[in-house]
Amino acid sequence: MAEPTVTDSGVDDSEISPSKVTGTNPAGSTLAGPTLAGPTLAGSTLAGPTAAERSVADQAVTGQTPTGHAKPNRWELRACGRHGHATYRPDEKDLADRLRISGPAGEAWRCLRCGDFVLGTPTASGPADEAPLVLRGKALRQATVLRLLAVERLVRAALLGAAVWAVLKFRDSQDVISATLNRDLPAFRAVGIQVDQMALVKDLEKALNQNPGRLTLIAVLLAAYSALQLIEGVGLWRLKRWGEYFAVVATSLFLPLEVRELLKGITWTRGLAFIINIAAVLYLLLSKHLFGLRGGRQAYEEERRGEQLLEVEQSAAAETAPARRR
Repeated sequence: MAEPTVTDSGVDDSEISPSKVTGTNPAGSTLAGPTLAGPTLAGSTLAGPTAAERSVADQAVTGQTPTGHAKPNRWELRACGRHGHATYRPDEKDLADRLRISGPAGEAWRCLRCGDFVLGTPTASGPADEAPLVLRGKALRQATVLRLLAVERLVRAALLGAAVWAVLKFRDSQDVISATLNRDLPAFRAVGIQVDQMALVKDLEKALNQNPGRLTLIAVLLAAYSALQLIEGVGLWRLKRWGEYFAVVATSLFLPLEVRELLKGITWTRGLAFIINIAAVLYLLLSKHLFGLRGGRQAYEEERRGEQLLEVEQSAAAETAPARRR
């Protein structure tokens, strides 16, 4: 009988009893043993340790790995798929043994994000206290939301930048545009087209009557707003604390102006922008514990760290150390 495949972590390399892996149905045919849930080995199949075998029943009932950490969710798996696994070799031998497994294909280390075992040397090493902070669970989901908001801000900054260029280009071409309108509009009127009633033509004529200095001021204001959106986008994309505060303050300052525009007339663009900004402010205030809300900075740090797999293994190693000495 082929040796069963175990895809979980452990410290005992003894053989797994075949009687625990296979069974017989009422008709006498052989049934495959239970599939071991939890961390898997990325890229290869390794013989599993007895510690994993002992935890199979617990995992089937609780959905937990031997250390008590929940199985990786799709957010963690997608993050590892995009950015690669985050493996780390701690200098502490007992802790390193809990994160490492060996087999015919070589040595593999456990990913600190999704919990899978990955063949090859770790991406980093050093003392456990200096291990990188790996976002998992709720913290990872929040980071994804922040980066989606950052993309929206960066797109808005780009559109505002294009508007600045258009205003300056229009300012320098006012005479040419005015001459073109004076030449072509009478032809449209002659065939019965009421161009003077068109909102676009009215707005264009109004803009042509603007002083060039006023257009320059409009371009400067648009450029400043674009810069604010750019700073927000960069801060949120990099998941910086100052970026979250900056986004809340800057967005809140412009909400009264958006309300005034909505009172003039509701359009889908104005309404959508207002809803996005309100939702962004509320989300940042509540989920990121800004300005002391919901526990403030301390709650923010605890939530951001989440349940670090390395810390879970470190606690488990500390608990088993006295038992081993006895």
